[in-house]
Amino acid sequence: MVLPGSKSISNRVLLLAALSGGRTTVHDLLDSDDTRVMLAALDQLGCGVQRQGSTVVIDGLDGRLKTTQADLFLGNAGTAVRPLTAALALMGGSFTVRGVPRMHERPIGDLVDALRQLGCEISYLANDGYPPLRLGSASRATAPALKLDAPIKVRGDVSSQFLTALLMALPLVATRAIEIEVVGELISKPYIAITLNLLARFGIAVEQDGWQRFTIPAGSRYQSPGEIHVEADASSASYFIALGALAAAEPGKPLRIEGVGSSSIQGDIRFVEAAQAMGAQIVSGPNWLEASRGAWPLRAIDLDCNHIPDAAMTLAVMALYADGTTTLRNIASWRVKETDRIAAMATELRKLGATIDEGADYLSVTPPATAQDWRAASIHTYDDHRMAMCFSLAAFNPVLGSGGGVAVRIEDPKCVAKTFPDYFETLLSVSHTTTDSIPVLCVDGPTASGKGTIAAAVAARLGYHFLDSGAMYRITALAALRAGYSIDAAGEGDIARMAASLPVRFADGRILLNGEDVSDQIRTEEAGMNASKVSALPAVRTALVSLQHSFRRLPGLVADGRDMGTVIFPNAQLKVFLTASVACRAERRHKQLISKGFPTTLESLRADLEARDARDSSRAVSPLKPASDALSLDSSDLTVDQCVEQVLQWWEHRQAFGPA
Repeated sequence: MVLPGSKSISNRVLLLAALSGGRTTVHDLLDSDDTRVMLAALDQLGCGVQRQGSTVVIDGLDGRLKTTQADLFLGNAGTAVRPLTAALALMGGSFTVRGVPRMHERPIGDLVDALRQLGCEISYLANDGYPPLRLGSASRATAPALKLDAPIKVRGDVSSQFLTALLMALPLVATRAIEIEVVGELISKPYIAITLNLLARFGIAVEQDGWQRFTIPAGSRYQSPGEIHVEADASSASYFIALGALAAAEPGKPLRIEGVGSSSIQGDIRFVEAAQAMGAQIVSGPNWLEASRGAWPLRAIDLDCNHIPDAAMTLAVMALYADGTTTLRNIASWRVKETDRIAAMATELRKLGATIDEGADYLSVTPPATAQDWRAASIHTYDDHRMAMCFSLAAFNPVLGSGGGVAVRIEDPKCVAKTFPDYFETLLSVSHTTTDSIPVLCVDGPTASGKGTIAAAVAARLGYHFLDSGAMYRITALAALRAGYSIDAAGEGDIARMAASLPVRFADGRILLNGEDVSDQIRTEEAGMNASKVSALPAVRTALVSLQHSFRRLPGLVADGRDMGTVIFPNAQLKVFLTASVACRAERRHKQLISKGFPTTLESLRADLEARDARDSSRAVSPLKPASDALSLDSSDLTVDQCVEQVLQWWEHRQAFGPA
């Protein structure tokens, strides 16, 4: 599997390109919430921004603002808020910098104090020490008179982003050598190493005296490298390294991770060492890693994690599979991240049955004593992408073996969009389980009962795949005609072979055949007649049963039709039989057809529905009837939203952890 670009590198590169003169082409840029807010801010500030896929072209400002007033919304992106605050405060103008509520709880006071030492005018708009901020004065747009003759002092024990912000901004005003002095121990040193590496790529050679003193040479000036590639995210690699260590894969088939490897400039690549200490088997090349299970259970460790603050979160979940207590130390920075990660980790690990000891800067994790002590859990993610990704690993619980593992739900999985929008799709692409373990929810019912609309909405809410079985025969008929097959006994064998692997997909209310939207083409009267002909061919029916079974893929399936719960998925975890009065269904169908320009009457539609109900319920093969264990839902007097909520409520009560 291939990882997305590094968030830390992506946002640094974007700002450095913006501060440079000329044009910079950035390849393999991460597409995420954090990079989007940075790009939007650069666009507001007058940078030229052109994006095509994972490549972005930035026309830089050459250290001079084109816009001197702006209101910048930067979400929860610390890699945007801190460096932009420093750069804009030094360059002059009048700006407000704000974000989501959690961003307004993340400290920035030490950076503001350092900038005020220089003479920058910065005001807090709410709570002292925290965003939102006003930079400069509304009545004056000129650059401040700066005091550069004394070392600039900044604390290093809260967030390394404060030092990164100064290192990136001060070359803009380096008319003389500028010295930065770090007060206290500098945490997260590998992130400063990334900053220094990238500054060098853009022509700034920072002089370094250990980790306490940094000097920007006089006359420093940003120079675009022309082109730059963003390496994949080493923090994101940690989840898949861990997965390789947990999984009992086939011998000789390790989990291969591409895009980051031994030549990485990111400090979190040293997660490899921690995983190896716990027993993982890892080999690497310059741009790839391969991970597999070694020691089992994993070995407990006691580790200073200052060098891998983000990736260390993954170790906390790996500790669930260890042979004793794992202690992660020097992680105070967790408390000022997207959430208080020490408190959040402790709370959610306890839900799974772990024993936790937490302190100001450490976390100790003792796994459940026995397999029977693991508990199913619904994991709250606190709008923190790394909480969601880390705890997904708790679902791969080989400790219980044939017992089937414990159920783990990740609440608000979309929060991973901050750094890895396709995380769960990527995770599932390298995961497998027995077909019977994949959850299925069936919604059956008569024509115009609303089952398709409701099933699609339920699938969207759950993040499951969707199967509109009623469309399958229509699509098969369309594909058969396009292939030149006759829809009769003579073409039965050819159509059946084609139907077994028909490339059908349902997405966003559309029906796609080999990537082509055929939604309208299969809803015509002729398409319905051809579907009836196809459904009369036994070999085709058998092939379509197999095709429908193939939709049962991780993370789950919602299937609608007439025989989903009785024939196709008789062991589904939840079966709903949706009904509505004939009068209500006729009225719904009437509105639908009239809106599409088809002339019809309520009386004819009602008669047609009554006739179809009679045929469907009396046919010899797969008659329309509720499964014996189906729950009945009459939608006559309910809205779509009310029906969806009822189905989801029933589904919640079937889960091991109960309602959320």
